[in-house]
Amino acid sequence: MTRFIPPTAKDRDGWAADIFTAFSTLRIPPTPDNICAAIAVIEQESSFQADPTVPGLSQIVWKEIDSRRERLHLPKLLVDTAFFKTSPDGRSYKARVDALRTEKQMNALFEDMISELPNGRSLLGGYNPVRTGGPMQVSVAFAEEQVREKPYPYPRQGSVRSEVFTRRGGVYFGIAILLDYPTPYSKILYRFADFNAGRYSSRNVAFQNAVVRLSGRSMALDGDLLRYVDGAPSTEPSTTLTALQTIAARLGMSRADIMRDLRQEKTWQFAQTPLYTRVFNLAETSGARLPREMLPQIDLKSPKIQRKLTTAWFAKRVDGRHRTCLGRNPSTLP
Repeated sequence: MTRFIPPTAKDRDGWAADIFTAFSTLRIPPTPDNICAAIAVIEQESSFQADPTVPGLSQIVWKEIDSRRERLHLPKLLVDTAFFKTSPDGRSYKARVDALRTEKQMNALFEDMISELPNGRSLLGGYNPVRTGGPMQVSVAFAEEQVREKPYPYPRQGSVRSEVFTRRGGVYFGIAILLDYPTPYSKILYRFADFNAGRYSSRNVAFQNAVVRLSGRSMALDGDLLRYVDGAPSTEPSTTLTALQTIAARLGMSRADIMRDLRQEKTWQFAQTPLYTRVFNLAETSGARLPREMLPQIDLKSPKIQRKLTTAWFAKRVDGRHRTCLGRNPSTLP
């Protein structure tokens, strides 16, 4: 496995051991394709740094703090004074914000601010802006869900959130979200798009494309078939649901039937639902087969992103790294 890791990476044996443990625990076959998929994402997201630096991180945090202060109508002098308080690591909170370089440092800082800083809980309201982290930039929410469903291979040292920011935890959770689910895709490119946009997004975009063909309604081809609030389907109709309702009679389905099937959009089973089958059957009556996989059309937005990037750009970039990885062992090439 080590031979697939870029020669510029530090502690290649350590990275290989963590990758192997993740594959073994999740029971994912350690094929060259799978190994290189994980390596390509690690290389893209962190260049094999367990705790990657984020340019301008302290400015991002000060902006967030100031924004929240204004929304809560707290006096600036009050907040500035609070940040001169000594934090648990011996430095002032201001000094720690000014010195921020990595998301792991930022996560620890916000945890301390919420629990220790005067007005910290009212200022931040239990809010920690760090939602992804580690060498594969994994969602903390996904990691917390993952440990409820499957055993974590290491003794926990702190919270699940803390484990995301370790090399071993970041690799384990990253490989889980990337590879530990079945896909119908003809190319691994679409799995990389899912890693960025959410599981089954590439399949769902193809479904949205078929809905557009049938309904004549335009919509963002982003793979989100429903609107969500706090992880649950919203009562507010999505553009996909609205379009489907205009062709409900042709589909022979009620709104309740359509909603029942759309709620499975994040699962393998969605492609076996009556809704999915009927939409494609109707859309292909002219004889032309429509794609079952398409790259999501999503602009990536984050304070960390300094230029225009898209999910398609991410997927193609990682796909290129995947091919390069396979090339490190010529016997794996087709």
